[in-house]
Amino acid sequence: MWSVSLAPLVPLPLLIGLSLLAAVAAGVALVLAGRSAILRALALVVLTIALADPSLVFEDREPVKDVVSVVIDRSGSNRLADRSAQTQAAQAEVERQLRGVAGVEPRIVEVTDTQGSGDGTRLFEALAASIADVPSERVAGAIVITDGLTHDAPANAEALGLRAPLHVLTTGRNAEIDRRIVLLDSPRFGIVGKDQVIRLRVLDKGGPGRAGLTIRRDGEVIARREVTVGETVQVPVRIDRGGPNVVEIEASPLENELTLANNRAVITIDGVRDKLRVLLVSGEPHPGERTWRNLLKADANVDLVHFTILRPPEKQDGTPINELSLIAFPTRELFQVKIKEFDLIIFDRYANQSILPLLYFDNIVRYVRDGGALLVAAGPEYAGAQSLARTPLGQILPALPDGSVIDEAYRAQVSDPGRRHPVTRDLPGSEVQPPQWGEWLRMVGARARSGSTVMTGPGDRPLLMLAREQKGRVALFLSDHAWLWARGFRDGGPYLDLLRRLSHWLMKEPELEEEALRATARGRTIEIERQTLGDNPAPVIVTGPDGNPRSVPLEPGRPGLFSARVQAGEFGLHRISADNLTAFASVGPENPRELMEVVSDPTKLQALAEATGGSSRRIGQDSGSAISVPRIVPVRSGSSFAGSDWIGLRISDSGIVRGVSISPLFIGLIGLALLFGALVAGWLGETGRSFRRKPDAAA
Repeated sequence: MWSVSLAPLVPLPLLIGLSLLAAVAAGVALVLAGRSAILRALALVVLTIALADPSLVFEDREPVKDVVSVVIDRSGSNRLADRSAQTQAAQAEVERQLRGVAGVEPRIVEVTDTQGSGDGTRLFEALAASIADVPSERVAGAIVITDGLTHDAPANAEALGLRAPLHVLTTGRNAEIDRRIVLLDSPRFGIVGKDQVIRLRVLDKGGPGRAGLTIRRDGEVIARREVTVGETVQVPVRIDRGGPNVVEIEASPLENELTLANNRAVITIDGVRDKLRVLLVSGEPHPGERTWRNLLKADANVDLVHFTILRPPEKQDGTPINELSLIAFPTRELFQVKIKEFDLIIFDRYANQSILPLLYFDNIVRYVRDGGALLVAAGPEYAGAQSLARTPLGQILPALPDGSVIDEAYRAQVSDPGRRHPVTRDLPGSEVQPPQWGEWLRMVGARARSGSTVMTGPGDRPLLMLAREQKGRVALFLSDHAWLWARGFRDGGPYLDLLRRLSHWLMKEPELEEEALRATARGRTIEIERQTLGDNPAPVIVTGPDGNPRSVPLEPGRPGLFSARVQAGEFGLHRISADNLTAFASVGPENPRELMEVVSDPTKLQALAEATGGSSRRIGQDSGSAISVPRIVPVRSGSSFAGSDWIGLRISDSGIVRGVSISPLFIGLIGLALLFGALVAGWLGETGRSFRRKPDAAA
């Protein structure tokens, strides 16, 4: 390619001034001297051009192709109904037409909602990345094949940063039907035993205006109701336990709707206990009384009420009642009026001395069976005539005394069931035999009748027993010497671990459940843990968002723990069930944006596309997977790149300069010859005119 380049020998302002002066001089000469001044004007022109130092430049240019970015939406919403087939057909047709357009290079980019965090479709991030290495003048345009539902659309064309037309080809159909739930307010935490309110709205396209709602908590249906579409609905949910409470809210389906995935919303509410209220009733004072009190008082989440029986009724020494205690023992208030307010009742070396009427023991039995917890830390009194086992509590205690009290040194042992139970599993010191902890000196003989024996004493007698009684829990500690570990007797032992786990198991701490199923999602991997006292748990059933179940075997780990790892095929809520236990794992966001709104819409990106000179149109037909892709036309100039049946690409004729050659025009002999020739021509013209006029003067 040839071109002319100027490199003035004098400053450009001076050159412009000289040129103007020369033009004025030439004009004056033409007026005064007529045509004879043309040669002198030509000499001035040649002189001015010489000062501009023109050069003839030849560029060796290699043409390069303009880039067209073709972004293919492979997200979850664009795989619904016939959209996958429409997308595939549109891609094939666009690629075929681009092969027929000279001078363009198509770049195909596929985008799925599984990239990054999986929270939505990021079409424009992919578009920007595909042309990031290309100068803006070489971008011929962008063609996006999508359902119109993207979550990173820029606010305007300037923010898009594309200096070429954007064309959006929208899949789907005009008359699509779908129902979805929109969460307006969902709490993350709630107090156990209290209601939390979830606010939501049901939206329809093509629905009848009414919808049925089913509310589940941890897989169990807790409510059903009918709601009006479009209105704000408040759903109260009782937080049943500490830890994660998974709440599912599902709307009834419509006929022929696009997907059922957005008919369901999932909210995980972490249950937090306000205060754990514990009633500790100690019998006659003994060295271990302080152990329970100090343990419970040290826990900031425990509100402790403690009473100690300083003198049994049969002991009469004349001491006035008002000198024996600060307040009277409020038996009726504690064991009848407010008994249900306690999370745990502990009897520590308590003997039935007629302080509590038998009616109150009946109340305690009902309290346990309705979901309460009871711990009996027994001493020698449990083997005698005043044993709590001889009261109505004997109905729920897991072992009854045999009348013996063993007074000998022994090391408490963790039983085989105890090695699998979360209360006693992995107690520090239990990993070797004999256990590396101090000895105890006394225990009460008893016959097990229910529950699990997790620790044993001499002769494999039951030492610590745990049992469930209908909705509640009961623990029986058949020794009053756990305080020896706290005092460091013969190197002590893990009394804090043992007693804290025991009390928290009784108060239904989720992490200490002996029969539990847990699932955690890490990326696309679901980690499953099964806690059980059994030896061979059944495989778990994993049900994905698509409703298809699959059986997964469990591998043994530590005693009482079995595990499995499952790769999730798609984002969404996965249900894991086994042996009447249910757990949930949410892979990706609990309510992914990708499936919140699935009705295709070509108007979503229309304003953005038209601002670039492009267009947005639907290519899907009213039925089937048939499509109508417009013609692709190269356009070399203009501001509009779309018509009723065509879309245009901006062609720039760009190239890469491989070499440059420069030939000066007025430097050297050529410039000197031209300047000399112009001066001589002007002189000869003047001389010739004077010679022709001399005869006239003589005449």
